[in-house]
Amino acid sequence: MLNYIAVDTLLKDRVILITGAGGGIGRAAAMDCARLGATVILLGRTLEKLESVSDEIDGAGYGQPAIYPLDLRTATDEDYQELADVLKEEFGCLDGLLHNASILGQLTPMSNYESRTWRLVMHVNVTAPFMMTQALLPLLEVSKDASVIFTSSGVGTQGKAYWGAYCVSKFATEGMAQVLAQETENTSKIRVNIINPGATRTSMRAQAFPGEDPALNLTPKEIMPSYQYLLGPDSVGVTGQRFNAQEMHKPPKEETGI
Repeated sequence: MLNYIAVDTLLKDRVILITGAGGGIGRAAAMDCARLGATVILLGRTLEKLESVSDEIDGAGYGQPAIYPLDLRTATDEDYQELADVLKEEFGCLDGLLHNASILGQLTPMSNYESRTWRLVMHVNVTAPFMMTQALLPLLEVSKDASVIFTSSGVGTQGKAYWGAYCVSKFATEGMAQVLAQETENTSKIRVNIINPGATRTSMRAQAFPGEDPALNLTPKEIMPSYQYLLGPDSVGVTGQRFNAQEMHKPPKEETGI
């Protein structure tokens, strides 16, 4: 599936929720899904960032997205059920759920890792997506072909020294996605897959590699083909798989001489 190219109406009439939509990959995914016809639900912690993305989508003529501020660090079961109730009343179903939000935590030996930070990283990166998915499963089951995407990392399948809770949380994310994929494969029309974005020009990447030249990495917009494929109908029947987003990178068009 290298160099996947989406048609302009790929996500027409689909309702897609994106966590961490205020910046980075989440922002790029929101813009791209809206461009391809989806009604996008922007979920994140900072209202101002969500409003900025919403204004950009609306200003581009892609329609008005929905905004749902929610802090994954403190959200409770009741908060996620309220989210499900609001979406049910407003949209009736959910066609796509992109778990993009996560936090890095500390890059330090495990012997020095703060237990408070460890718990926070595991909660935001693993427990919160579990709670949200559980609450939204009934809405996903209403869809004719719903897609759930979990976000992993290059350290999600191979442990790396000093990456602590982030590394462990991505192992757990991959396990959670695999379990859910098997549970839903023969009982619903929900498909569940994993994306590893790879080295991407984001604030988290800069935090993890402060000495790296960001120009060496792809932008979030450039890795969107894998997200397009998994959120759209071309991936119906594909579940329990892990995709490296940069292997589906669409190269820029070649310039032609005059």
